[in-house]
Amino acid sequence: MKLVIQIPCLNEEESLAKTLQDLPTSLGGIDEIQILVIDDGSTDDTVAVARAHGVDKIVHHSRNRGLAKSFQSGLEAALAMGADLIVNTDADNQYCGEDIALLVKPLLAGEADIVIGDRQLAKNRQFGAVKTMLQKLGSSVVSSLSGLRVPDAVSGFRALTRAAALQTTIISNFSYTTEMIIQAGNKRMAVTSVPIRTNRVTRPPRLFKSTPSFVLQQGITMIRMYAMYRPLRFFFIIGAILSMIGIVPMLRFLYFFFNGDGTGHLQSLVLGSAILILGMMVFVTGLLSDLISQNRRLQEDILERIRRSEQLNACSENQKLADRPALQKTSAPG
Repeated sequence: MKLVIQIPCLNEEESLAKTLQDLPTSLGGIDEIQILVIDDGSTDDTVAVARAHGVDKIVHHSRNRGLAKSFQSGLEAALAMGADLIVNTDADNQYCGEDIALLVKPLLAGEADIVIGDRQLAKNRQFGAVKTMLQKLGSSVVSSLSGLRVPDAVSGFRALTRAAALQTTIISNFSYTTEMIIQAGNKRMAVTSVPIRTNRVTRPPRLFKSTPSFVLQQGITMIRMYAMYRPLRFFFIIGAILSMIGIVPMLRFLYFFFNGDGTGHLQSLVLGSAILILGMMVFVTGLLSDLISQNRRLQEDILERIRRSEQLNACSENQKLADRPALQKTSAPG
């Protein structure tokens, strides 16, 4: 059983060393642990620090592509490394390396496909009242959209099985956290959370410039993902709201019409008809989007099969390379 711990990095030369030092070198039920660093276009000595600490693999982005793309690059590299389990942690040493054992425990027991570290926001003194409230609200929304119970939806400390990684494709340019959960819920994966500890982080966050910006970006991601996986329901709700709004002025016109004053209220009829037609167009958009969504699911299934095939071919090639010295030794003259 191989565990790969992936760490997305952007200019983390000051904190990466401490993060790497805190990672476990052995765990019960794990035969091998390898460390993977994803350098997302760092301009400092992040890569030098990673090499000095002997990480097993470094994935380079020639320019900054964002946290979501770094996470996806890490998954692909970890799968290529032969990972059975993958843990993602932050390079700022926010999460305690010892708690990786808590993350992988449900995976080893076969109880979950994905495990998310719960920072227990209500009890964590590092989070202010406003941030705690926003995190709880966001997690509640993500839980509703995904059909899962996730108390800390934006926690980057998470673990997943090889099978879950093969099914995960992050398309967002901002963050992977909420998108991954909504995907997992719609793909019927088993997702659980475990309480974890956190270390104090002194540097400001690099993912977003301000809290309102973060909330806006996460909100856009949630809406996009829900519309992608549940387009019929999403557009039906919008269409129903527009249709009800359109009916109101039409009823107003009918009221005056049957009371002998319809000619003076034609504007209500025109406005109501326009809004009602718009609602019908949204319904049709929902039907078309649902067909596109079904096609996307087929494409995701094909992508998963391709990934599995590539992994099997890679394992086969590695086995041939491993067997070659033994064959050469056996066939050598005595």
